Amino acid sequence: MENTNDTPRMFETVLVANRGEIAVRVVRTLRSMGVRSVAVFSDADADARHVREADEAVRIGPAPATESYLSVERLLEAAARTGAQAVHPGYGFLAENAGFARACEEAGLVFIGPSADAIALMGDKIRAKETVRAAGVPVVPGSSGSGLTDEQLADAAREIGTPVLLKPSAGGGGKGMRLVRDTAVLADEIAAARREARASFGDDTLLVERWIDRPRHIEIQVLADGHGNVVHLGERECSLQRRHQKVIEEAPSVLLDEATRAAMGEAAVQAARSCGYRGAGTVEFIVPGSDPSQYYFMEMNTRLQVEHPVTELVTGLDLVEWQLRVAAGEPLGFTQEDVRLTGHAIEARLCAEDPARGFLPSGGTVLRLREPEGDGVRTDSGLSEGTEVGSLYDPMLSKVIAYGPDRETALRRLRAALAGTVTLGVQTNAGFLRRLLAHPAVVAGELDTGLVEREVDGLVTTGVPEAVYEAAAAVRLQALRPGGDGWTDPFSVPSGWRTGGEPKPVSFPLRAPGLEPVTHTPRGTHTVTDDQVAVTLDGVRHTFHRAADWLGRDGDAWQVRDHDPVAASLDRAAHAGADSLTAPMPGTVTVVKVAVGDEVSAGQSLLVVEAMKMEHVISAPHAGTVTELDVAPGTTVAMDQVLAVIAPADDATDPKEETA
Repeated sequence: MENTNDTPRMFETVLVANRGEIAVRVVRTLRSMGVRSVAVFSDADADARHVREADEAVRIGPAPATESYLSVERLLEAAARTGAQAVHPGYGFLAENAGFARACEEAGLVFIGPSADAIALMGDKIRAKETVRAAGVPVVPGSSGSGLTDEQLADAAREIGTPVLLKPSAGGGGKGMRLVRDTAVLADEIAAARREARASFGDDTLLVERWIDRPRHIEIQVLADGHGNVVHLGERECSLQRRHQKVIEEAPSVLLDEATRAAMGEAAVQAARSCGYRGAGTVEFIVPGSDPSQYYFMEMNTRLQVEHPVTELVTGLDLVEWQLRVAAGEPLGFTQEDVRLTGHAIEARLCAEDPARGFLPSGGTVLRLREPEGDGVRTDSGLSEGTEVGSLYDPMLSKVIAYGPDRETALRRLRAALAGTVTLGVQTNAGFLRRLLAHPAVVAGELDTGLVEREVDGLVTTGVPEAVYEAAAAVRLQALRPGGDGWTDPFSVPSGWRTGGEPKPVSFPLRAPGLEPVTHTPRGTHTVTDDQVAVTLDGVRHTFHRAADWLGRDGDAWQVRDHDPVAASLDRAAHAGADSLTAPMPGTVTVVKVAVGDEVSAGQSLLVVEAMKMEHVISAPHAGTVTELDVAPGTTVAMDQVLAVIAPADDATDPKEETA
């Protein structure tokens, strides 16, 4: 926005170039500032919450992100149509896209974020390390130089000494990162990291860094204006991660004392100054838990982070508001001495994934939604009842944040908030997160980036509790009971009554996805309403939220379907001796490597299913012959949908004999 005088003027209209909870959160601040908001949406999000909450919304294309949310041309066109003076990229992919920032500038729009040059510099992890090292910031030992070949990367890894971490130079969010402890697998891991980096970022440049065992991940929030002022807003502890993805974040960290906090904060400020930074950004450090004074720069995220709410709660600042003020030309209204950290805040990322099935992406329609609120609880969400959670976008649905005067209070409030979270119709990780927050090491603040992976088996529930089957059976009993007043035909009541003998118990064949079917006979007392079912077993009352064939309690959810044993028997007979390969998650088939009649070996890769930026390889369970293949590249599949059938080698018919 061009000013005709020296007085900064706030924008009248801002386009939010993102979706979901990110867009909803940015729109909230725009509304509070009296700034008109413009949302964008793909065909898949026509009725999404962010579309309804913005002042105006523009369709920008079909469902695939590359044809809508990531289309720079369509975003700029939407800004022009709606008279926007500025674009807020949210805190996703476009927020760190130097090309998008330049395109906004060339179109006469203010990009609410750092300059394109700063994004490009800090987005290249190799150049970023060299730049901050020159500014006196300690960096993790690793490879130097860009464009290293596979052989050069392998040589650098051997020189550093295992374990090492392979990282995409252009990426973030853990995509393409590979931890290598054995040099014998370096070639395979480098190839895999390049593939994922190329698919995620369009750039397969890699670097290699020393891996610090049991490290802690500490990041510093910085804020810089266009007048040379740079401050830090304290740290966030982000050590609770799974597959290099953060799951829980908190501020401040129990690891740091005031002296270390000040030193790391100053290092972050110097890193920001080294690239001429403007706006909100995050400088990430890896810290040995045994010696927090030995911290190393990892990277700088040139955007607002997903976990920024914990910093907002302990500082009292609205970071999106300050992004807008800085972008409009205002100086920071405070100095480093004015920044105070008060209380403690912890955030949990609620994702569409199924912990019981290896955290595979999930999907579906949100049939019943209950998001936590109350004293010290904040929910940033893009959900509403009826929301369709598909496989095309990021799996994060919302964030639940709790604040308290101390860490113990914040932990307790967050556990209770997650227990009260209901998203029936879509499997989430809420129950897993609640159990993680109750883990003794987490409660004690003894964290490291490997803790979740080490303890995951004890935090994931498998199987279905009897009370769930009892509740599912109670719902079915209720559905069978006749309604209305007056006379009831006794033969229509599901009582199990029969002539000449004791009543026979009523049983229901039931099945939960991925588990063997059960036949459950209700034995407790039940109360069923439209949205809840309570069952009492052995003197203990269990209350569940319900919607369709979903039941939920304490953040966990179960889908319990009716099971048809006759249909299942016929299906087994039709594929006698064969194995049906099914989709482990809703998604899109991207690769098909076999055809009907092909002979395959045990463990051979046959297909690849992709969902929510995650690839899953479908392999042959045994040697045999492909007798059915029901998908092709581009096929959209539902969870548990049959993809192919493999007949065992001993039973397979030779395709040549069939054509003789």
